[in-house]
Amino acid sequence: MLTIRMESLLSFFDPTEECLNDNQLPPEPQLGNIEYKLKLLNPSRTRFQHLVTQLKWRLREGGGEAIYEIGVEDNGLLAGLPSHEMDASLKTLSQMAAELGATTSVLREREVGCGRKVTEVLVRKIPADQQTIEVRVAVIGSADSGKSTLVGVLTQRELDNGRGRARLNTFRHLHEVQSGRTSSISHEILGFDSEGEVINSSDLVNGEDMHCTKLISLLDLAGHKKYLKTTVTAVSGYRPHHAMLIVSGQAGVVGMTREHVAITCALEVPMFVVITKTDLGSESTTLDHVKQLLTSPGCRKIPMVIKTEDDVMTANSNLRENVVPIFCVSNVTGEGLNLLIRFLYVLPPGVSTKEKERLDQVINEPCEFQIDEIFRVADVGTVVGGLLTKGVITEGSEVLVGPHNDGTFRQVKIQSVHRNKAPCRLVHSSQSASLALDSSEVALRPGMVIISPSEKPQACLFFQATICLLHHSTSIQPGFQTTVHIENIRQTAVIEGIMTFDRRMYTDDSAPVLFRFVRYPEFIRIGSRLLFREGFTKGVGKVTQVFPLDQTA
Repeated sequence: MLTIRMESLLSFFDPTEECLNDNQLPPEPQLGNIEYKLKLLNPSRTRFQHLVTQLKWRLREGGGEAIYEIGVEDNGLLAGLPSHEMDASLKTLSQMAAELGATTSVLREREVGCGRKVTEVLVRKIPADQQTIEVRVAVIGSADSGKSTLVGVLTQRELDNGRGRARLNTFRHLHEVQSGRTSSISHEILGFDSEGEVINSSDLVNGEDMHCTKLISLLDLAGHKKYLKTTVTAVSGYRPHHAMLIVSGQAGVVGMTREHVAITCALEVPMFVVITKTDLGSESTTLDHVKQLLTSPGCRKIPMVIKTEDDVMTANSNLRENVVPIFCVSNVTGEGLNLLIRFLYVLPPGVSTKEKERLDQVINEPCEFQIDEIFRVADVGTVVGGLLTKGVITEGSEVLVGPHNDGTFRQVKIQSVHRNKAPCRLVHSSQSASLALDSSEVALRPGMVIISPSEKPQACLFFQATICLLHHSTSIQPGFQTTVHIENIRQTAVIEGIMTFDRRMYTDDSAPVLFRFVRYPEFIRIGSRLLFREGFTKGVGKVTQVFPLDQTA
């Protein structure tokens, strides 16, 4: 069924004569931000208000963005409209958007015969509690695949010289500059205005451009095996909306490429692929290997090579259908970069419906901030970086930070707040930020949380999770030690109990398992996703029960 859907979508924009008669899209989805409209001609006041309400719901589903297909029936039939009816429908859509304070821009048009055409329109409205629509993209891939170089080219709008000059601005440490390898989590931003034009990152950092309507936060992650734990922690803790897998056109698919694909699949992060270094030779062999990896039994994705701007829009409409777009680019010649930038412009935030329902009440929710990085800044003091998962944090808030080694939480005050390297007064749920704390006496570590005192948080050493063992050479049993990743937490844990008949687990087995942290207690919420690995052993699961520290003493 999925293959049929993809074929119909691809044939819609296939210029070959034999495909022009296949004027059919999949039926209109009930959920999501895509809406089909045959025509919008002179609606009555009641009908107009109904259409505005419908548009508001689609915008909410898309995190501030909605795609309208004008000239398409609800069953997906591409009926098309003559020019005068299409112009009138687009005018009505613009009036609907203006009613909500949104903007419209035409993404593409297509003739369907007899002077009739179908138009795809992007409607965008920045949520009232945000300055821009933000999408977090994790940049992953093996070492020397060109991740940092690509990030530098995208954000600085300057091509590379073939020797890695573009990546220098993304490195954070001297040894990264000397070795050319990323070892930490580097944050870069790429802005777009309402017309899809790129805004230079330096303008965004300096606050010189106030016309940014969409922001792509690129998390440049390490590709070397030595830093795999750091990469897993970032993908788990920062909760990126999408993952951009970088594959070298020369080296092809290597061991770490497969590791990163397995991680994104286990954490259910939507992915797209960028094959780099196409200026050094043909990428056809690498492309074949990438397709084989994506269609393998452990991945089961549908690869789609992007060659035109129409392919970009088609792929964007089907990201929820396990479609993985593949781009071929060169950071030296600029080949393919325009298609990748266009894709990033229309890339949806990817927030689930359940998450949106929760975000509607963030103003009244107690705050919860996950600490991923800690800095000591001269004349400022302690600064922590991470992701706000619940509520709102404002400058001057009195909060708790912990758990410390004894399981307690201590009160601190937030002195200042920074987002995207610029000061701000508050941070909303699902946004990453840096917070300056007033206390330098409190010993902090990654994995801690900043939380509202009203939550009365409790730490735990023991927790239970239902896990699936993806791979192990023999079997695991009580006493097995492994590195556990739960959101921003990364710590060694011991399996204390396995709820099976023989208290053992083999590859592909699922069972409830009792874990115990080895070093210090952590703050965990029931329902959190879990990923554990040790050598070639891998497993995923979900936390089902937490045992507070005072009950396990």
